Amino acid sequence: MAENGDSENMSDLERKVCQQIEYYFGDHNLPRDKFLQEKIKLDDGWVTLETLIKFNRLNRLTKDFDVIVGALKKSTTELMEISEDKAKVRRSPNKPLPEVTEQYKNAVKSRSVYIKGFPQDATLDDIKEWLDSKGKVENIQMRKTIQKTFKGSVFAVFDSVESAKQFVETPNQKYKDTELIVLFRDDYFAKKNDEKKRNRLEAKAKAKQEKEEKQKQAEDAEMKSLEEKQGCLLKFFGDLEDQTCREDLHALFSGHGEIKWIDFVRGAKEGIILFKSSAKEALDKAQTANDGSLQLRGREVTWDVLEGDVAREALKKIMEGQQELLNKKKGKGRKGKGKGGKGPQGAQDRKVKFQGKKTKFESEDEEEGEDESATGAASPKKRPLEEAEKEEPARKQLKTENGAGDAE
Repeated sequence: MAENGDSENMSDLERKVCQQIEYYFGDHNLPRDKFLQEKIKLDDGWVTLETLIKFNRLNRLTKDFDVIVGALKKSTTELMEISEDKAKVRRSPNKPLPEVTEQYKNAVKSRSVYIKGFPQDATLDDIKEWLDSKGKVENIQMRKTIQKTFKGSVFAVFDSVESAKQFVETPNQKYKDTELIVLFRDDYFAKKNDEKKRNRLEAKAKAKQEKEEKQKQAEDAEMKSLEEKQGCLLKFFGDLEDQTCREDLHALFSGHGEIKWIDFVRGAKEGIILFKSSAKEALDKAQTANDGSLQLRGREVTWDVLEGDVAREALKKIMEGQQELLNKKKGKGRKGKGKGGKGPQGAQDRKVKFQGKKTKFESEDEEEGEDESATGAASPKKRPLEEAEKEEPARKQLKTENGAGDAE
């Protein structure tokens, strides 16, 4: 077993080796690391050093078993144990993993800090080295874009609420010459949610304004159209014969003026004709052609060219009638036919299976992009793990590195 307790004499390499292995077996990584979970079940929690040196970040630090064993012996955390033959290590049974409850998750969030302002080419080691002087940090999550590039911000989990609070309350935090934005994790998400809410309200207000502007433009266009049609309306009324119809009106003004619309129903005693151009000119021509007496089916008719507000109201009514007719025609065109042109027979009895794509609603964290955590690999759910050595199955080894990955 390891005899821990000589951290003062640790070299820089030993310190990094120790931190890396303790991260692998720590509270943050081990519960998420399926590969390590499988390994520790095989031998009472023991994992061979031969296996560990295939983990990417440890492999880049050292492959020397003596360096690894020496580093762990000097650790004061008492987290790790070394086997008698110095070929295996395990997490101490005296330090069981915490139960991952909602209470535990909330406790981790309470000491998690958002830090923004790092250069995009900064590495995990760069940020970790900078944070080492700020307090004990259990995990660093480098936040990534969808394109897997570093966004310049991280989530750092401190060992206690007190140390996290002390870090957040330290004014004018800088990385090199760049001033950083520092917030508690929950405060960051609250701020983001407020920004999204404000953006939604602004977008809604903008959409409303655009709608009102379009409506005003439509109304202005309508008024312009109405003004342009001033003098094109001819009203007629009298004791009309019940069989009087639109065809009679078309015949009466044929060759004298082009009719665009007739607002009249058979049996009515009055109606309105909309000409393409001057109604007075069409009326004068028709009266001249009929010796000054313009009748409908032998009945006397009063003809009146409309102007001003009366004309505008009549035009609005005609335009509404035109739109209603257009909508009816469109509605008929949309009605589909069943087999053989019989229409939608039995449509209510048929079940339709929706085959559209499912919509995925992502959480706040997922919207921020992929993450890379403290060992340099991404979280297992978000990023493929780095390729493992040939001696170990690549898929499992990758998951181990992922679980230990750098976080944002």
